[in-house]
Amino acid sequence: MEISKIGEFGLIGRLTNDIKPQQSSTLKGVGDDCAVLSYPETKVLTTTDMLMEGVHFDLTYTDLGNLGYKAAMVNISDIFAMNGTPRQLLVNLALSKRFNVEDIETLYDGIREACRKWNVDIVGGDTTSSLTGLAISITCIGDAEEEEIVYRNGARDTDLVCVSGDLGAAYMGLQLLEREKSVYYQQIDELNKRIKEAKKDGTYNAKLAAFRQEAASLKDFQPDFAGREYLLQRQLKAEARGDIIAKLKEAGIRPTAMMDISDGLSSELHHICRQSGTGCRIFEKNLPIDYQTAVMAEEMNLNVTTCALNGGEDYELVFTVPIGDHEKIKNIDDVHLIGHITKPELGLMLVSRDNQDFELKAQGWNHLNSE
Repeated sequence: MEISKIGEFGLIGRLTNDIKPQQSSTLKGVGDDCAVLSYPETKVLTTTDMLMEGVHFDLTYTDLGNLGYKAAMVNISDIFAMNGTPRQLLVNLALSKRFNVEDIETLYDGIREACRKWNVDIVGGDTTSSLTGLAISITCIGDAEEEEIVYRNGARDTDLVCVSGDLGAAYMGLQLLEREKSVYYQQIDELNKRIKEAKKDGTYNAKLAAFRQEAASLKDFQPDFAGREYLLQRQLKAEARGDIIAKLKEAGIRPTAMMDISDGLSSELHHICRQSGTGCRIFEKNLPIDYQTAVMAEEMNLNVTTCALNGGEDYELVFTVPIGDHEKIKNIDDVHLIGHITKPELGLMLVSRDNQDFELKAQGWNHLNSE
C-alpha cells in the first residue's frame, strides 16, 4: 500500500493504535499534542540519535526490521551508559516515496521489539517526507537517582578499566557485508560490460537467453555467510547491555565513569580520560575478541587489535571502577578487566603483547569526517 493513500496520521495510527503504556511515569503517550511524563523523585535522562541512509546504514543488506531494532537499541544503550533506566521513546521518520506502508510497519516492528525487551514505552514522534532516502531520529527518555548517575568525568588514578562482551565483531560484520556487496556489483558490472560488447559486435540476440539467465541468477544472489553469523548479528542487530548494569548493581558496584562503545574503544577512552583529567594503560592481551572476529580479520589481512580498538558499533560498555572492587568485578560474567587509569602526565598507552608501550590514538568513527 502506498503511504499517500492513508496519509501521515493514517500511518501513525496504523503503527501505534495498539500501544499501551507500561511505565508508571507515562501519564499520556501517543495520541495528543505532547506526551505527558511524571518524574517527581528522580532525575530525567534524555538522549537522541539520528541514523541516515547511506551514512549509517545500507539497505542493500540491512533488513528494515533489524534496522528499527538497532535504531531503538542505540538510544536505549545511552541511557544504560549513564547507569539509568530507559522508560520512553520518541520516533521520528523521514520517508521517501519508494517505501510502502508494509515497509514502515516492518521497521516499526523492530523498534517495538527492542522496546518490549527493556519495557520502554513509545510515546510519540513525527513522520515527514524525504527526497534523499530514509532518516530515523529517535529520542530516549530515562531516569536515575541522582547519586546513581555515572558520568564520563569520574575516573580516578588507579581505577580499573573494564569492558563488557567482546570487541571488533560489529566492524568485521560490516567489512564482510561490504565485501559481498562489492562482489555482487562487480558481477553486475561485468554482465553489463559483456552485454554492451555483444550489442556492439552483433552477437547480442544470440546471447540473449544466456544473459537473461545470468541476470536472474544475480537477482537471487545469496552470499554464503556460514560460520560468520555472529559477526552479522553484531553489525545488523545491536544489543544494549542493560544486563551488565543489572549485574553491577547486584554486586554493589557503582562505576566511576562509563560510556557505551559506539565509535570505538579508543575514542571512548579518550573521552573518559580527557573529561576525567587522567591517563590510562590498556593491555592488548586483555582485549576480549571473539574467535569469528579474529578469523575474519586474518582473512581480510586486518590487524585484529586495531579492529577491536577502533571498529565501533559494538554497543558494549566501557567503565571504570575503584581498585577496591577488583574481587567483585572479576566474578561478573562477561565483564573483562583490560587496564587501569593513570595520572594524566603518563598519557593514554596501549601495552602490546610483547610489553611495548604505544600511544593509544583515537581512530574510531568520526561522524563529520570529510573523507
